[in-house]
Amino acid sequence: MRLVADSGLWSSGPVPAGLAALPLVAVLEVSGAVLSWTVDEPTAATQITFTDLSRADWLWRVVGESGHVAVASTLGTLAAPVAEPRTIELTSVDIVPGSVGPLRRLAVGHWLRRWWPASRRDGIAGLDRALLDVEVALLSVGAQGFFTDDTLDSDLAELLVPHAPALIMHVRDDDPRIRDLVRAGVGLADDIGIDGVGWPELFAILDDSTAILEIPAGGRDDYALAAGADVGPRGATPIARGVASINWSAVPPAIFDAGESNVDWSVAVAGSAVVAVVRAAVIGPDPATGVAVRVRSGAVGGGGALDAAGHATLTLVDTQQRPMTESAAWDHDWTNTSVLVGAEVSESRQSRERVRRWARARLDGPADDAFLAEILAGESSY
Repeated sequence: MRLVADSGLWSSGPVPAGLAALPLVAVLEVSGAVLSWTVDEPTAATQITFTDLSRADWLWRVVGESGHVAVASTLGTLAAPVAEPRTIELTSVDIVPGSVGPLRRLAVGHWLRRWWPASRRDGIAGLDRALLDVEVALLSVGAQGFFTDDTLDSDLAELLVPHAPALIMHVRDDDPRIRDLVRAGVGLADDIGIDGVGWPELFAILDDSTAILEIPAGGRDDYALAAGADVGPRGATPIARGVASINWSAVPPAIFDAGESNVDWSVAVAGSAVVAVVRAAVIGPDPATGVAVRVRSGAVGGGGALDAAGHATLTLVDTQQRPMTESAAWDHDWTNTSVLVGAEVSESRQSRERVRRWARARLDGPADDAFLAEILAGESSY
């Protein structure tokens, strides 16, 4: 095993896929470390980044008892944090074959929750979030030996609490795969004492089989509003218009259509002001309310926040905060206009294309580690 020190932390190798390909990296925070893999490379090596080696009591499960001792003794003799990049070779230490398979699948489950590229434009179906979170919670129970204290990815209640209403609708589903998963999830919720909106009713329904027959059949469509071609103030003639793409790592998950060119913008006159009208394609069910948006074209720009439907109207001003005039807007070259939605991050379009190819492949033919939500999404495409 090669241990690499960078940014003050020791890791078993470089960051998978590189920082610019962040959407391609599945991560799992366990006690004292973060495990990571490149999602579209099934044989890629596991990277272990130690955040607190003294808390990583599980390490022997992954590298064996002698490996655990070797890593602990080697890193324990070094100053922390490490100020300079450094590499150490532990020739007698390696990951035990098969030891991280369940952890990788759990990491992929969390990746699906955060990065799945649902897109009406690209024809990539969304995943049933309730069923996905239930299955991730059940997998987490099997990995409790790696969660000896609280981590970001070990909170079972956070996974389950929001989904009682959706699971109630699934109780009378004709698909036995769904019914079995719901019952297992409800059993887990009962075991850990979950309470909240809909949970008492869900517990009662499963305790009384006759109540299942009284539940109305139905479902919901997670797709909401999508950006359209009409992006100017009503009745106004656009001075300029164009499209932009949202960086996935810049915004919260499960809000925007994950296709490219998912933002339409136009410049027009509204009253006495020159404005940029921005419409991002929202795929729901969560609103886009409050997500920052900025428009820049040379020395002119404007900023604000999207509304629930992904729309924003921004007054354009120069660097001295003086409003742009209509005549200046008509004379302006809008060719290199940029629209930034969310945070300013570095992310490549190529990494997003890799994610889409991987997602389509999983929908076309379920992988061995596929989640039920993926299988159902793939079946709905036919």
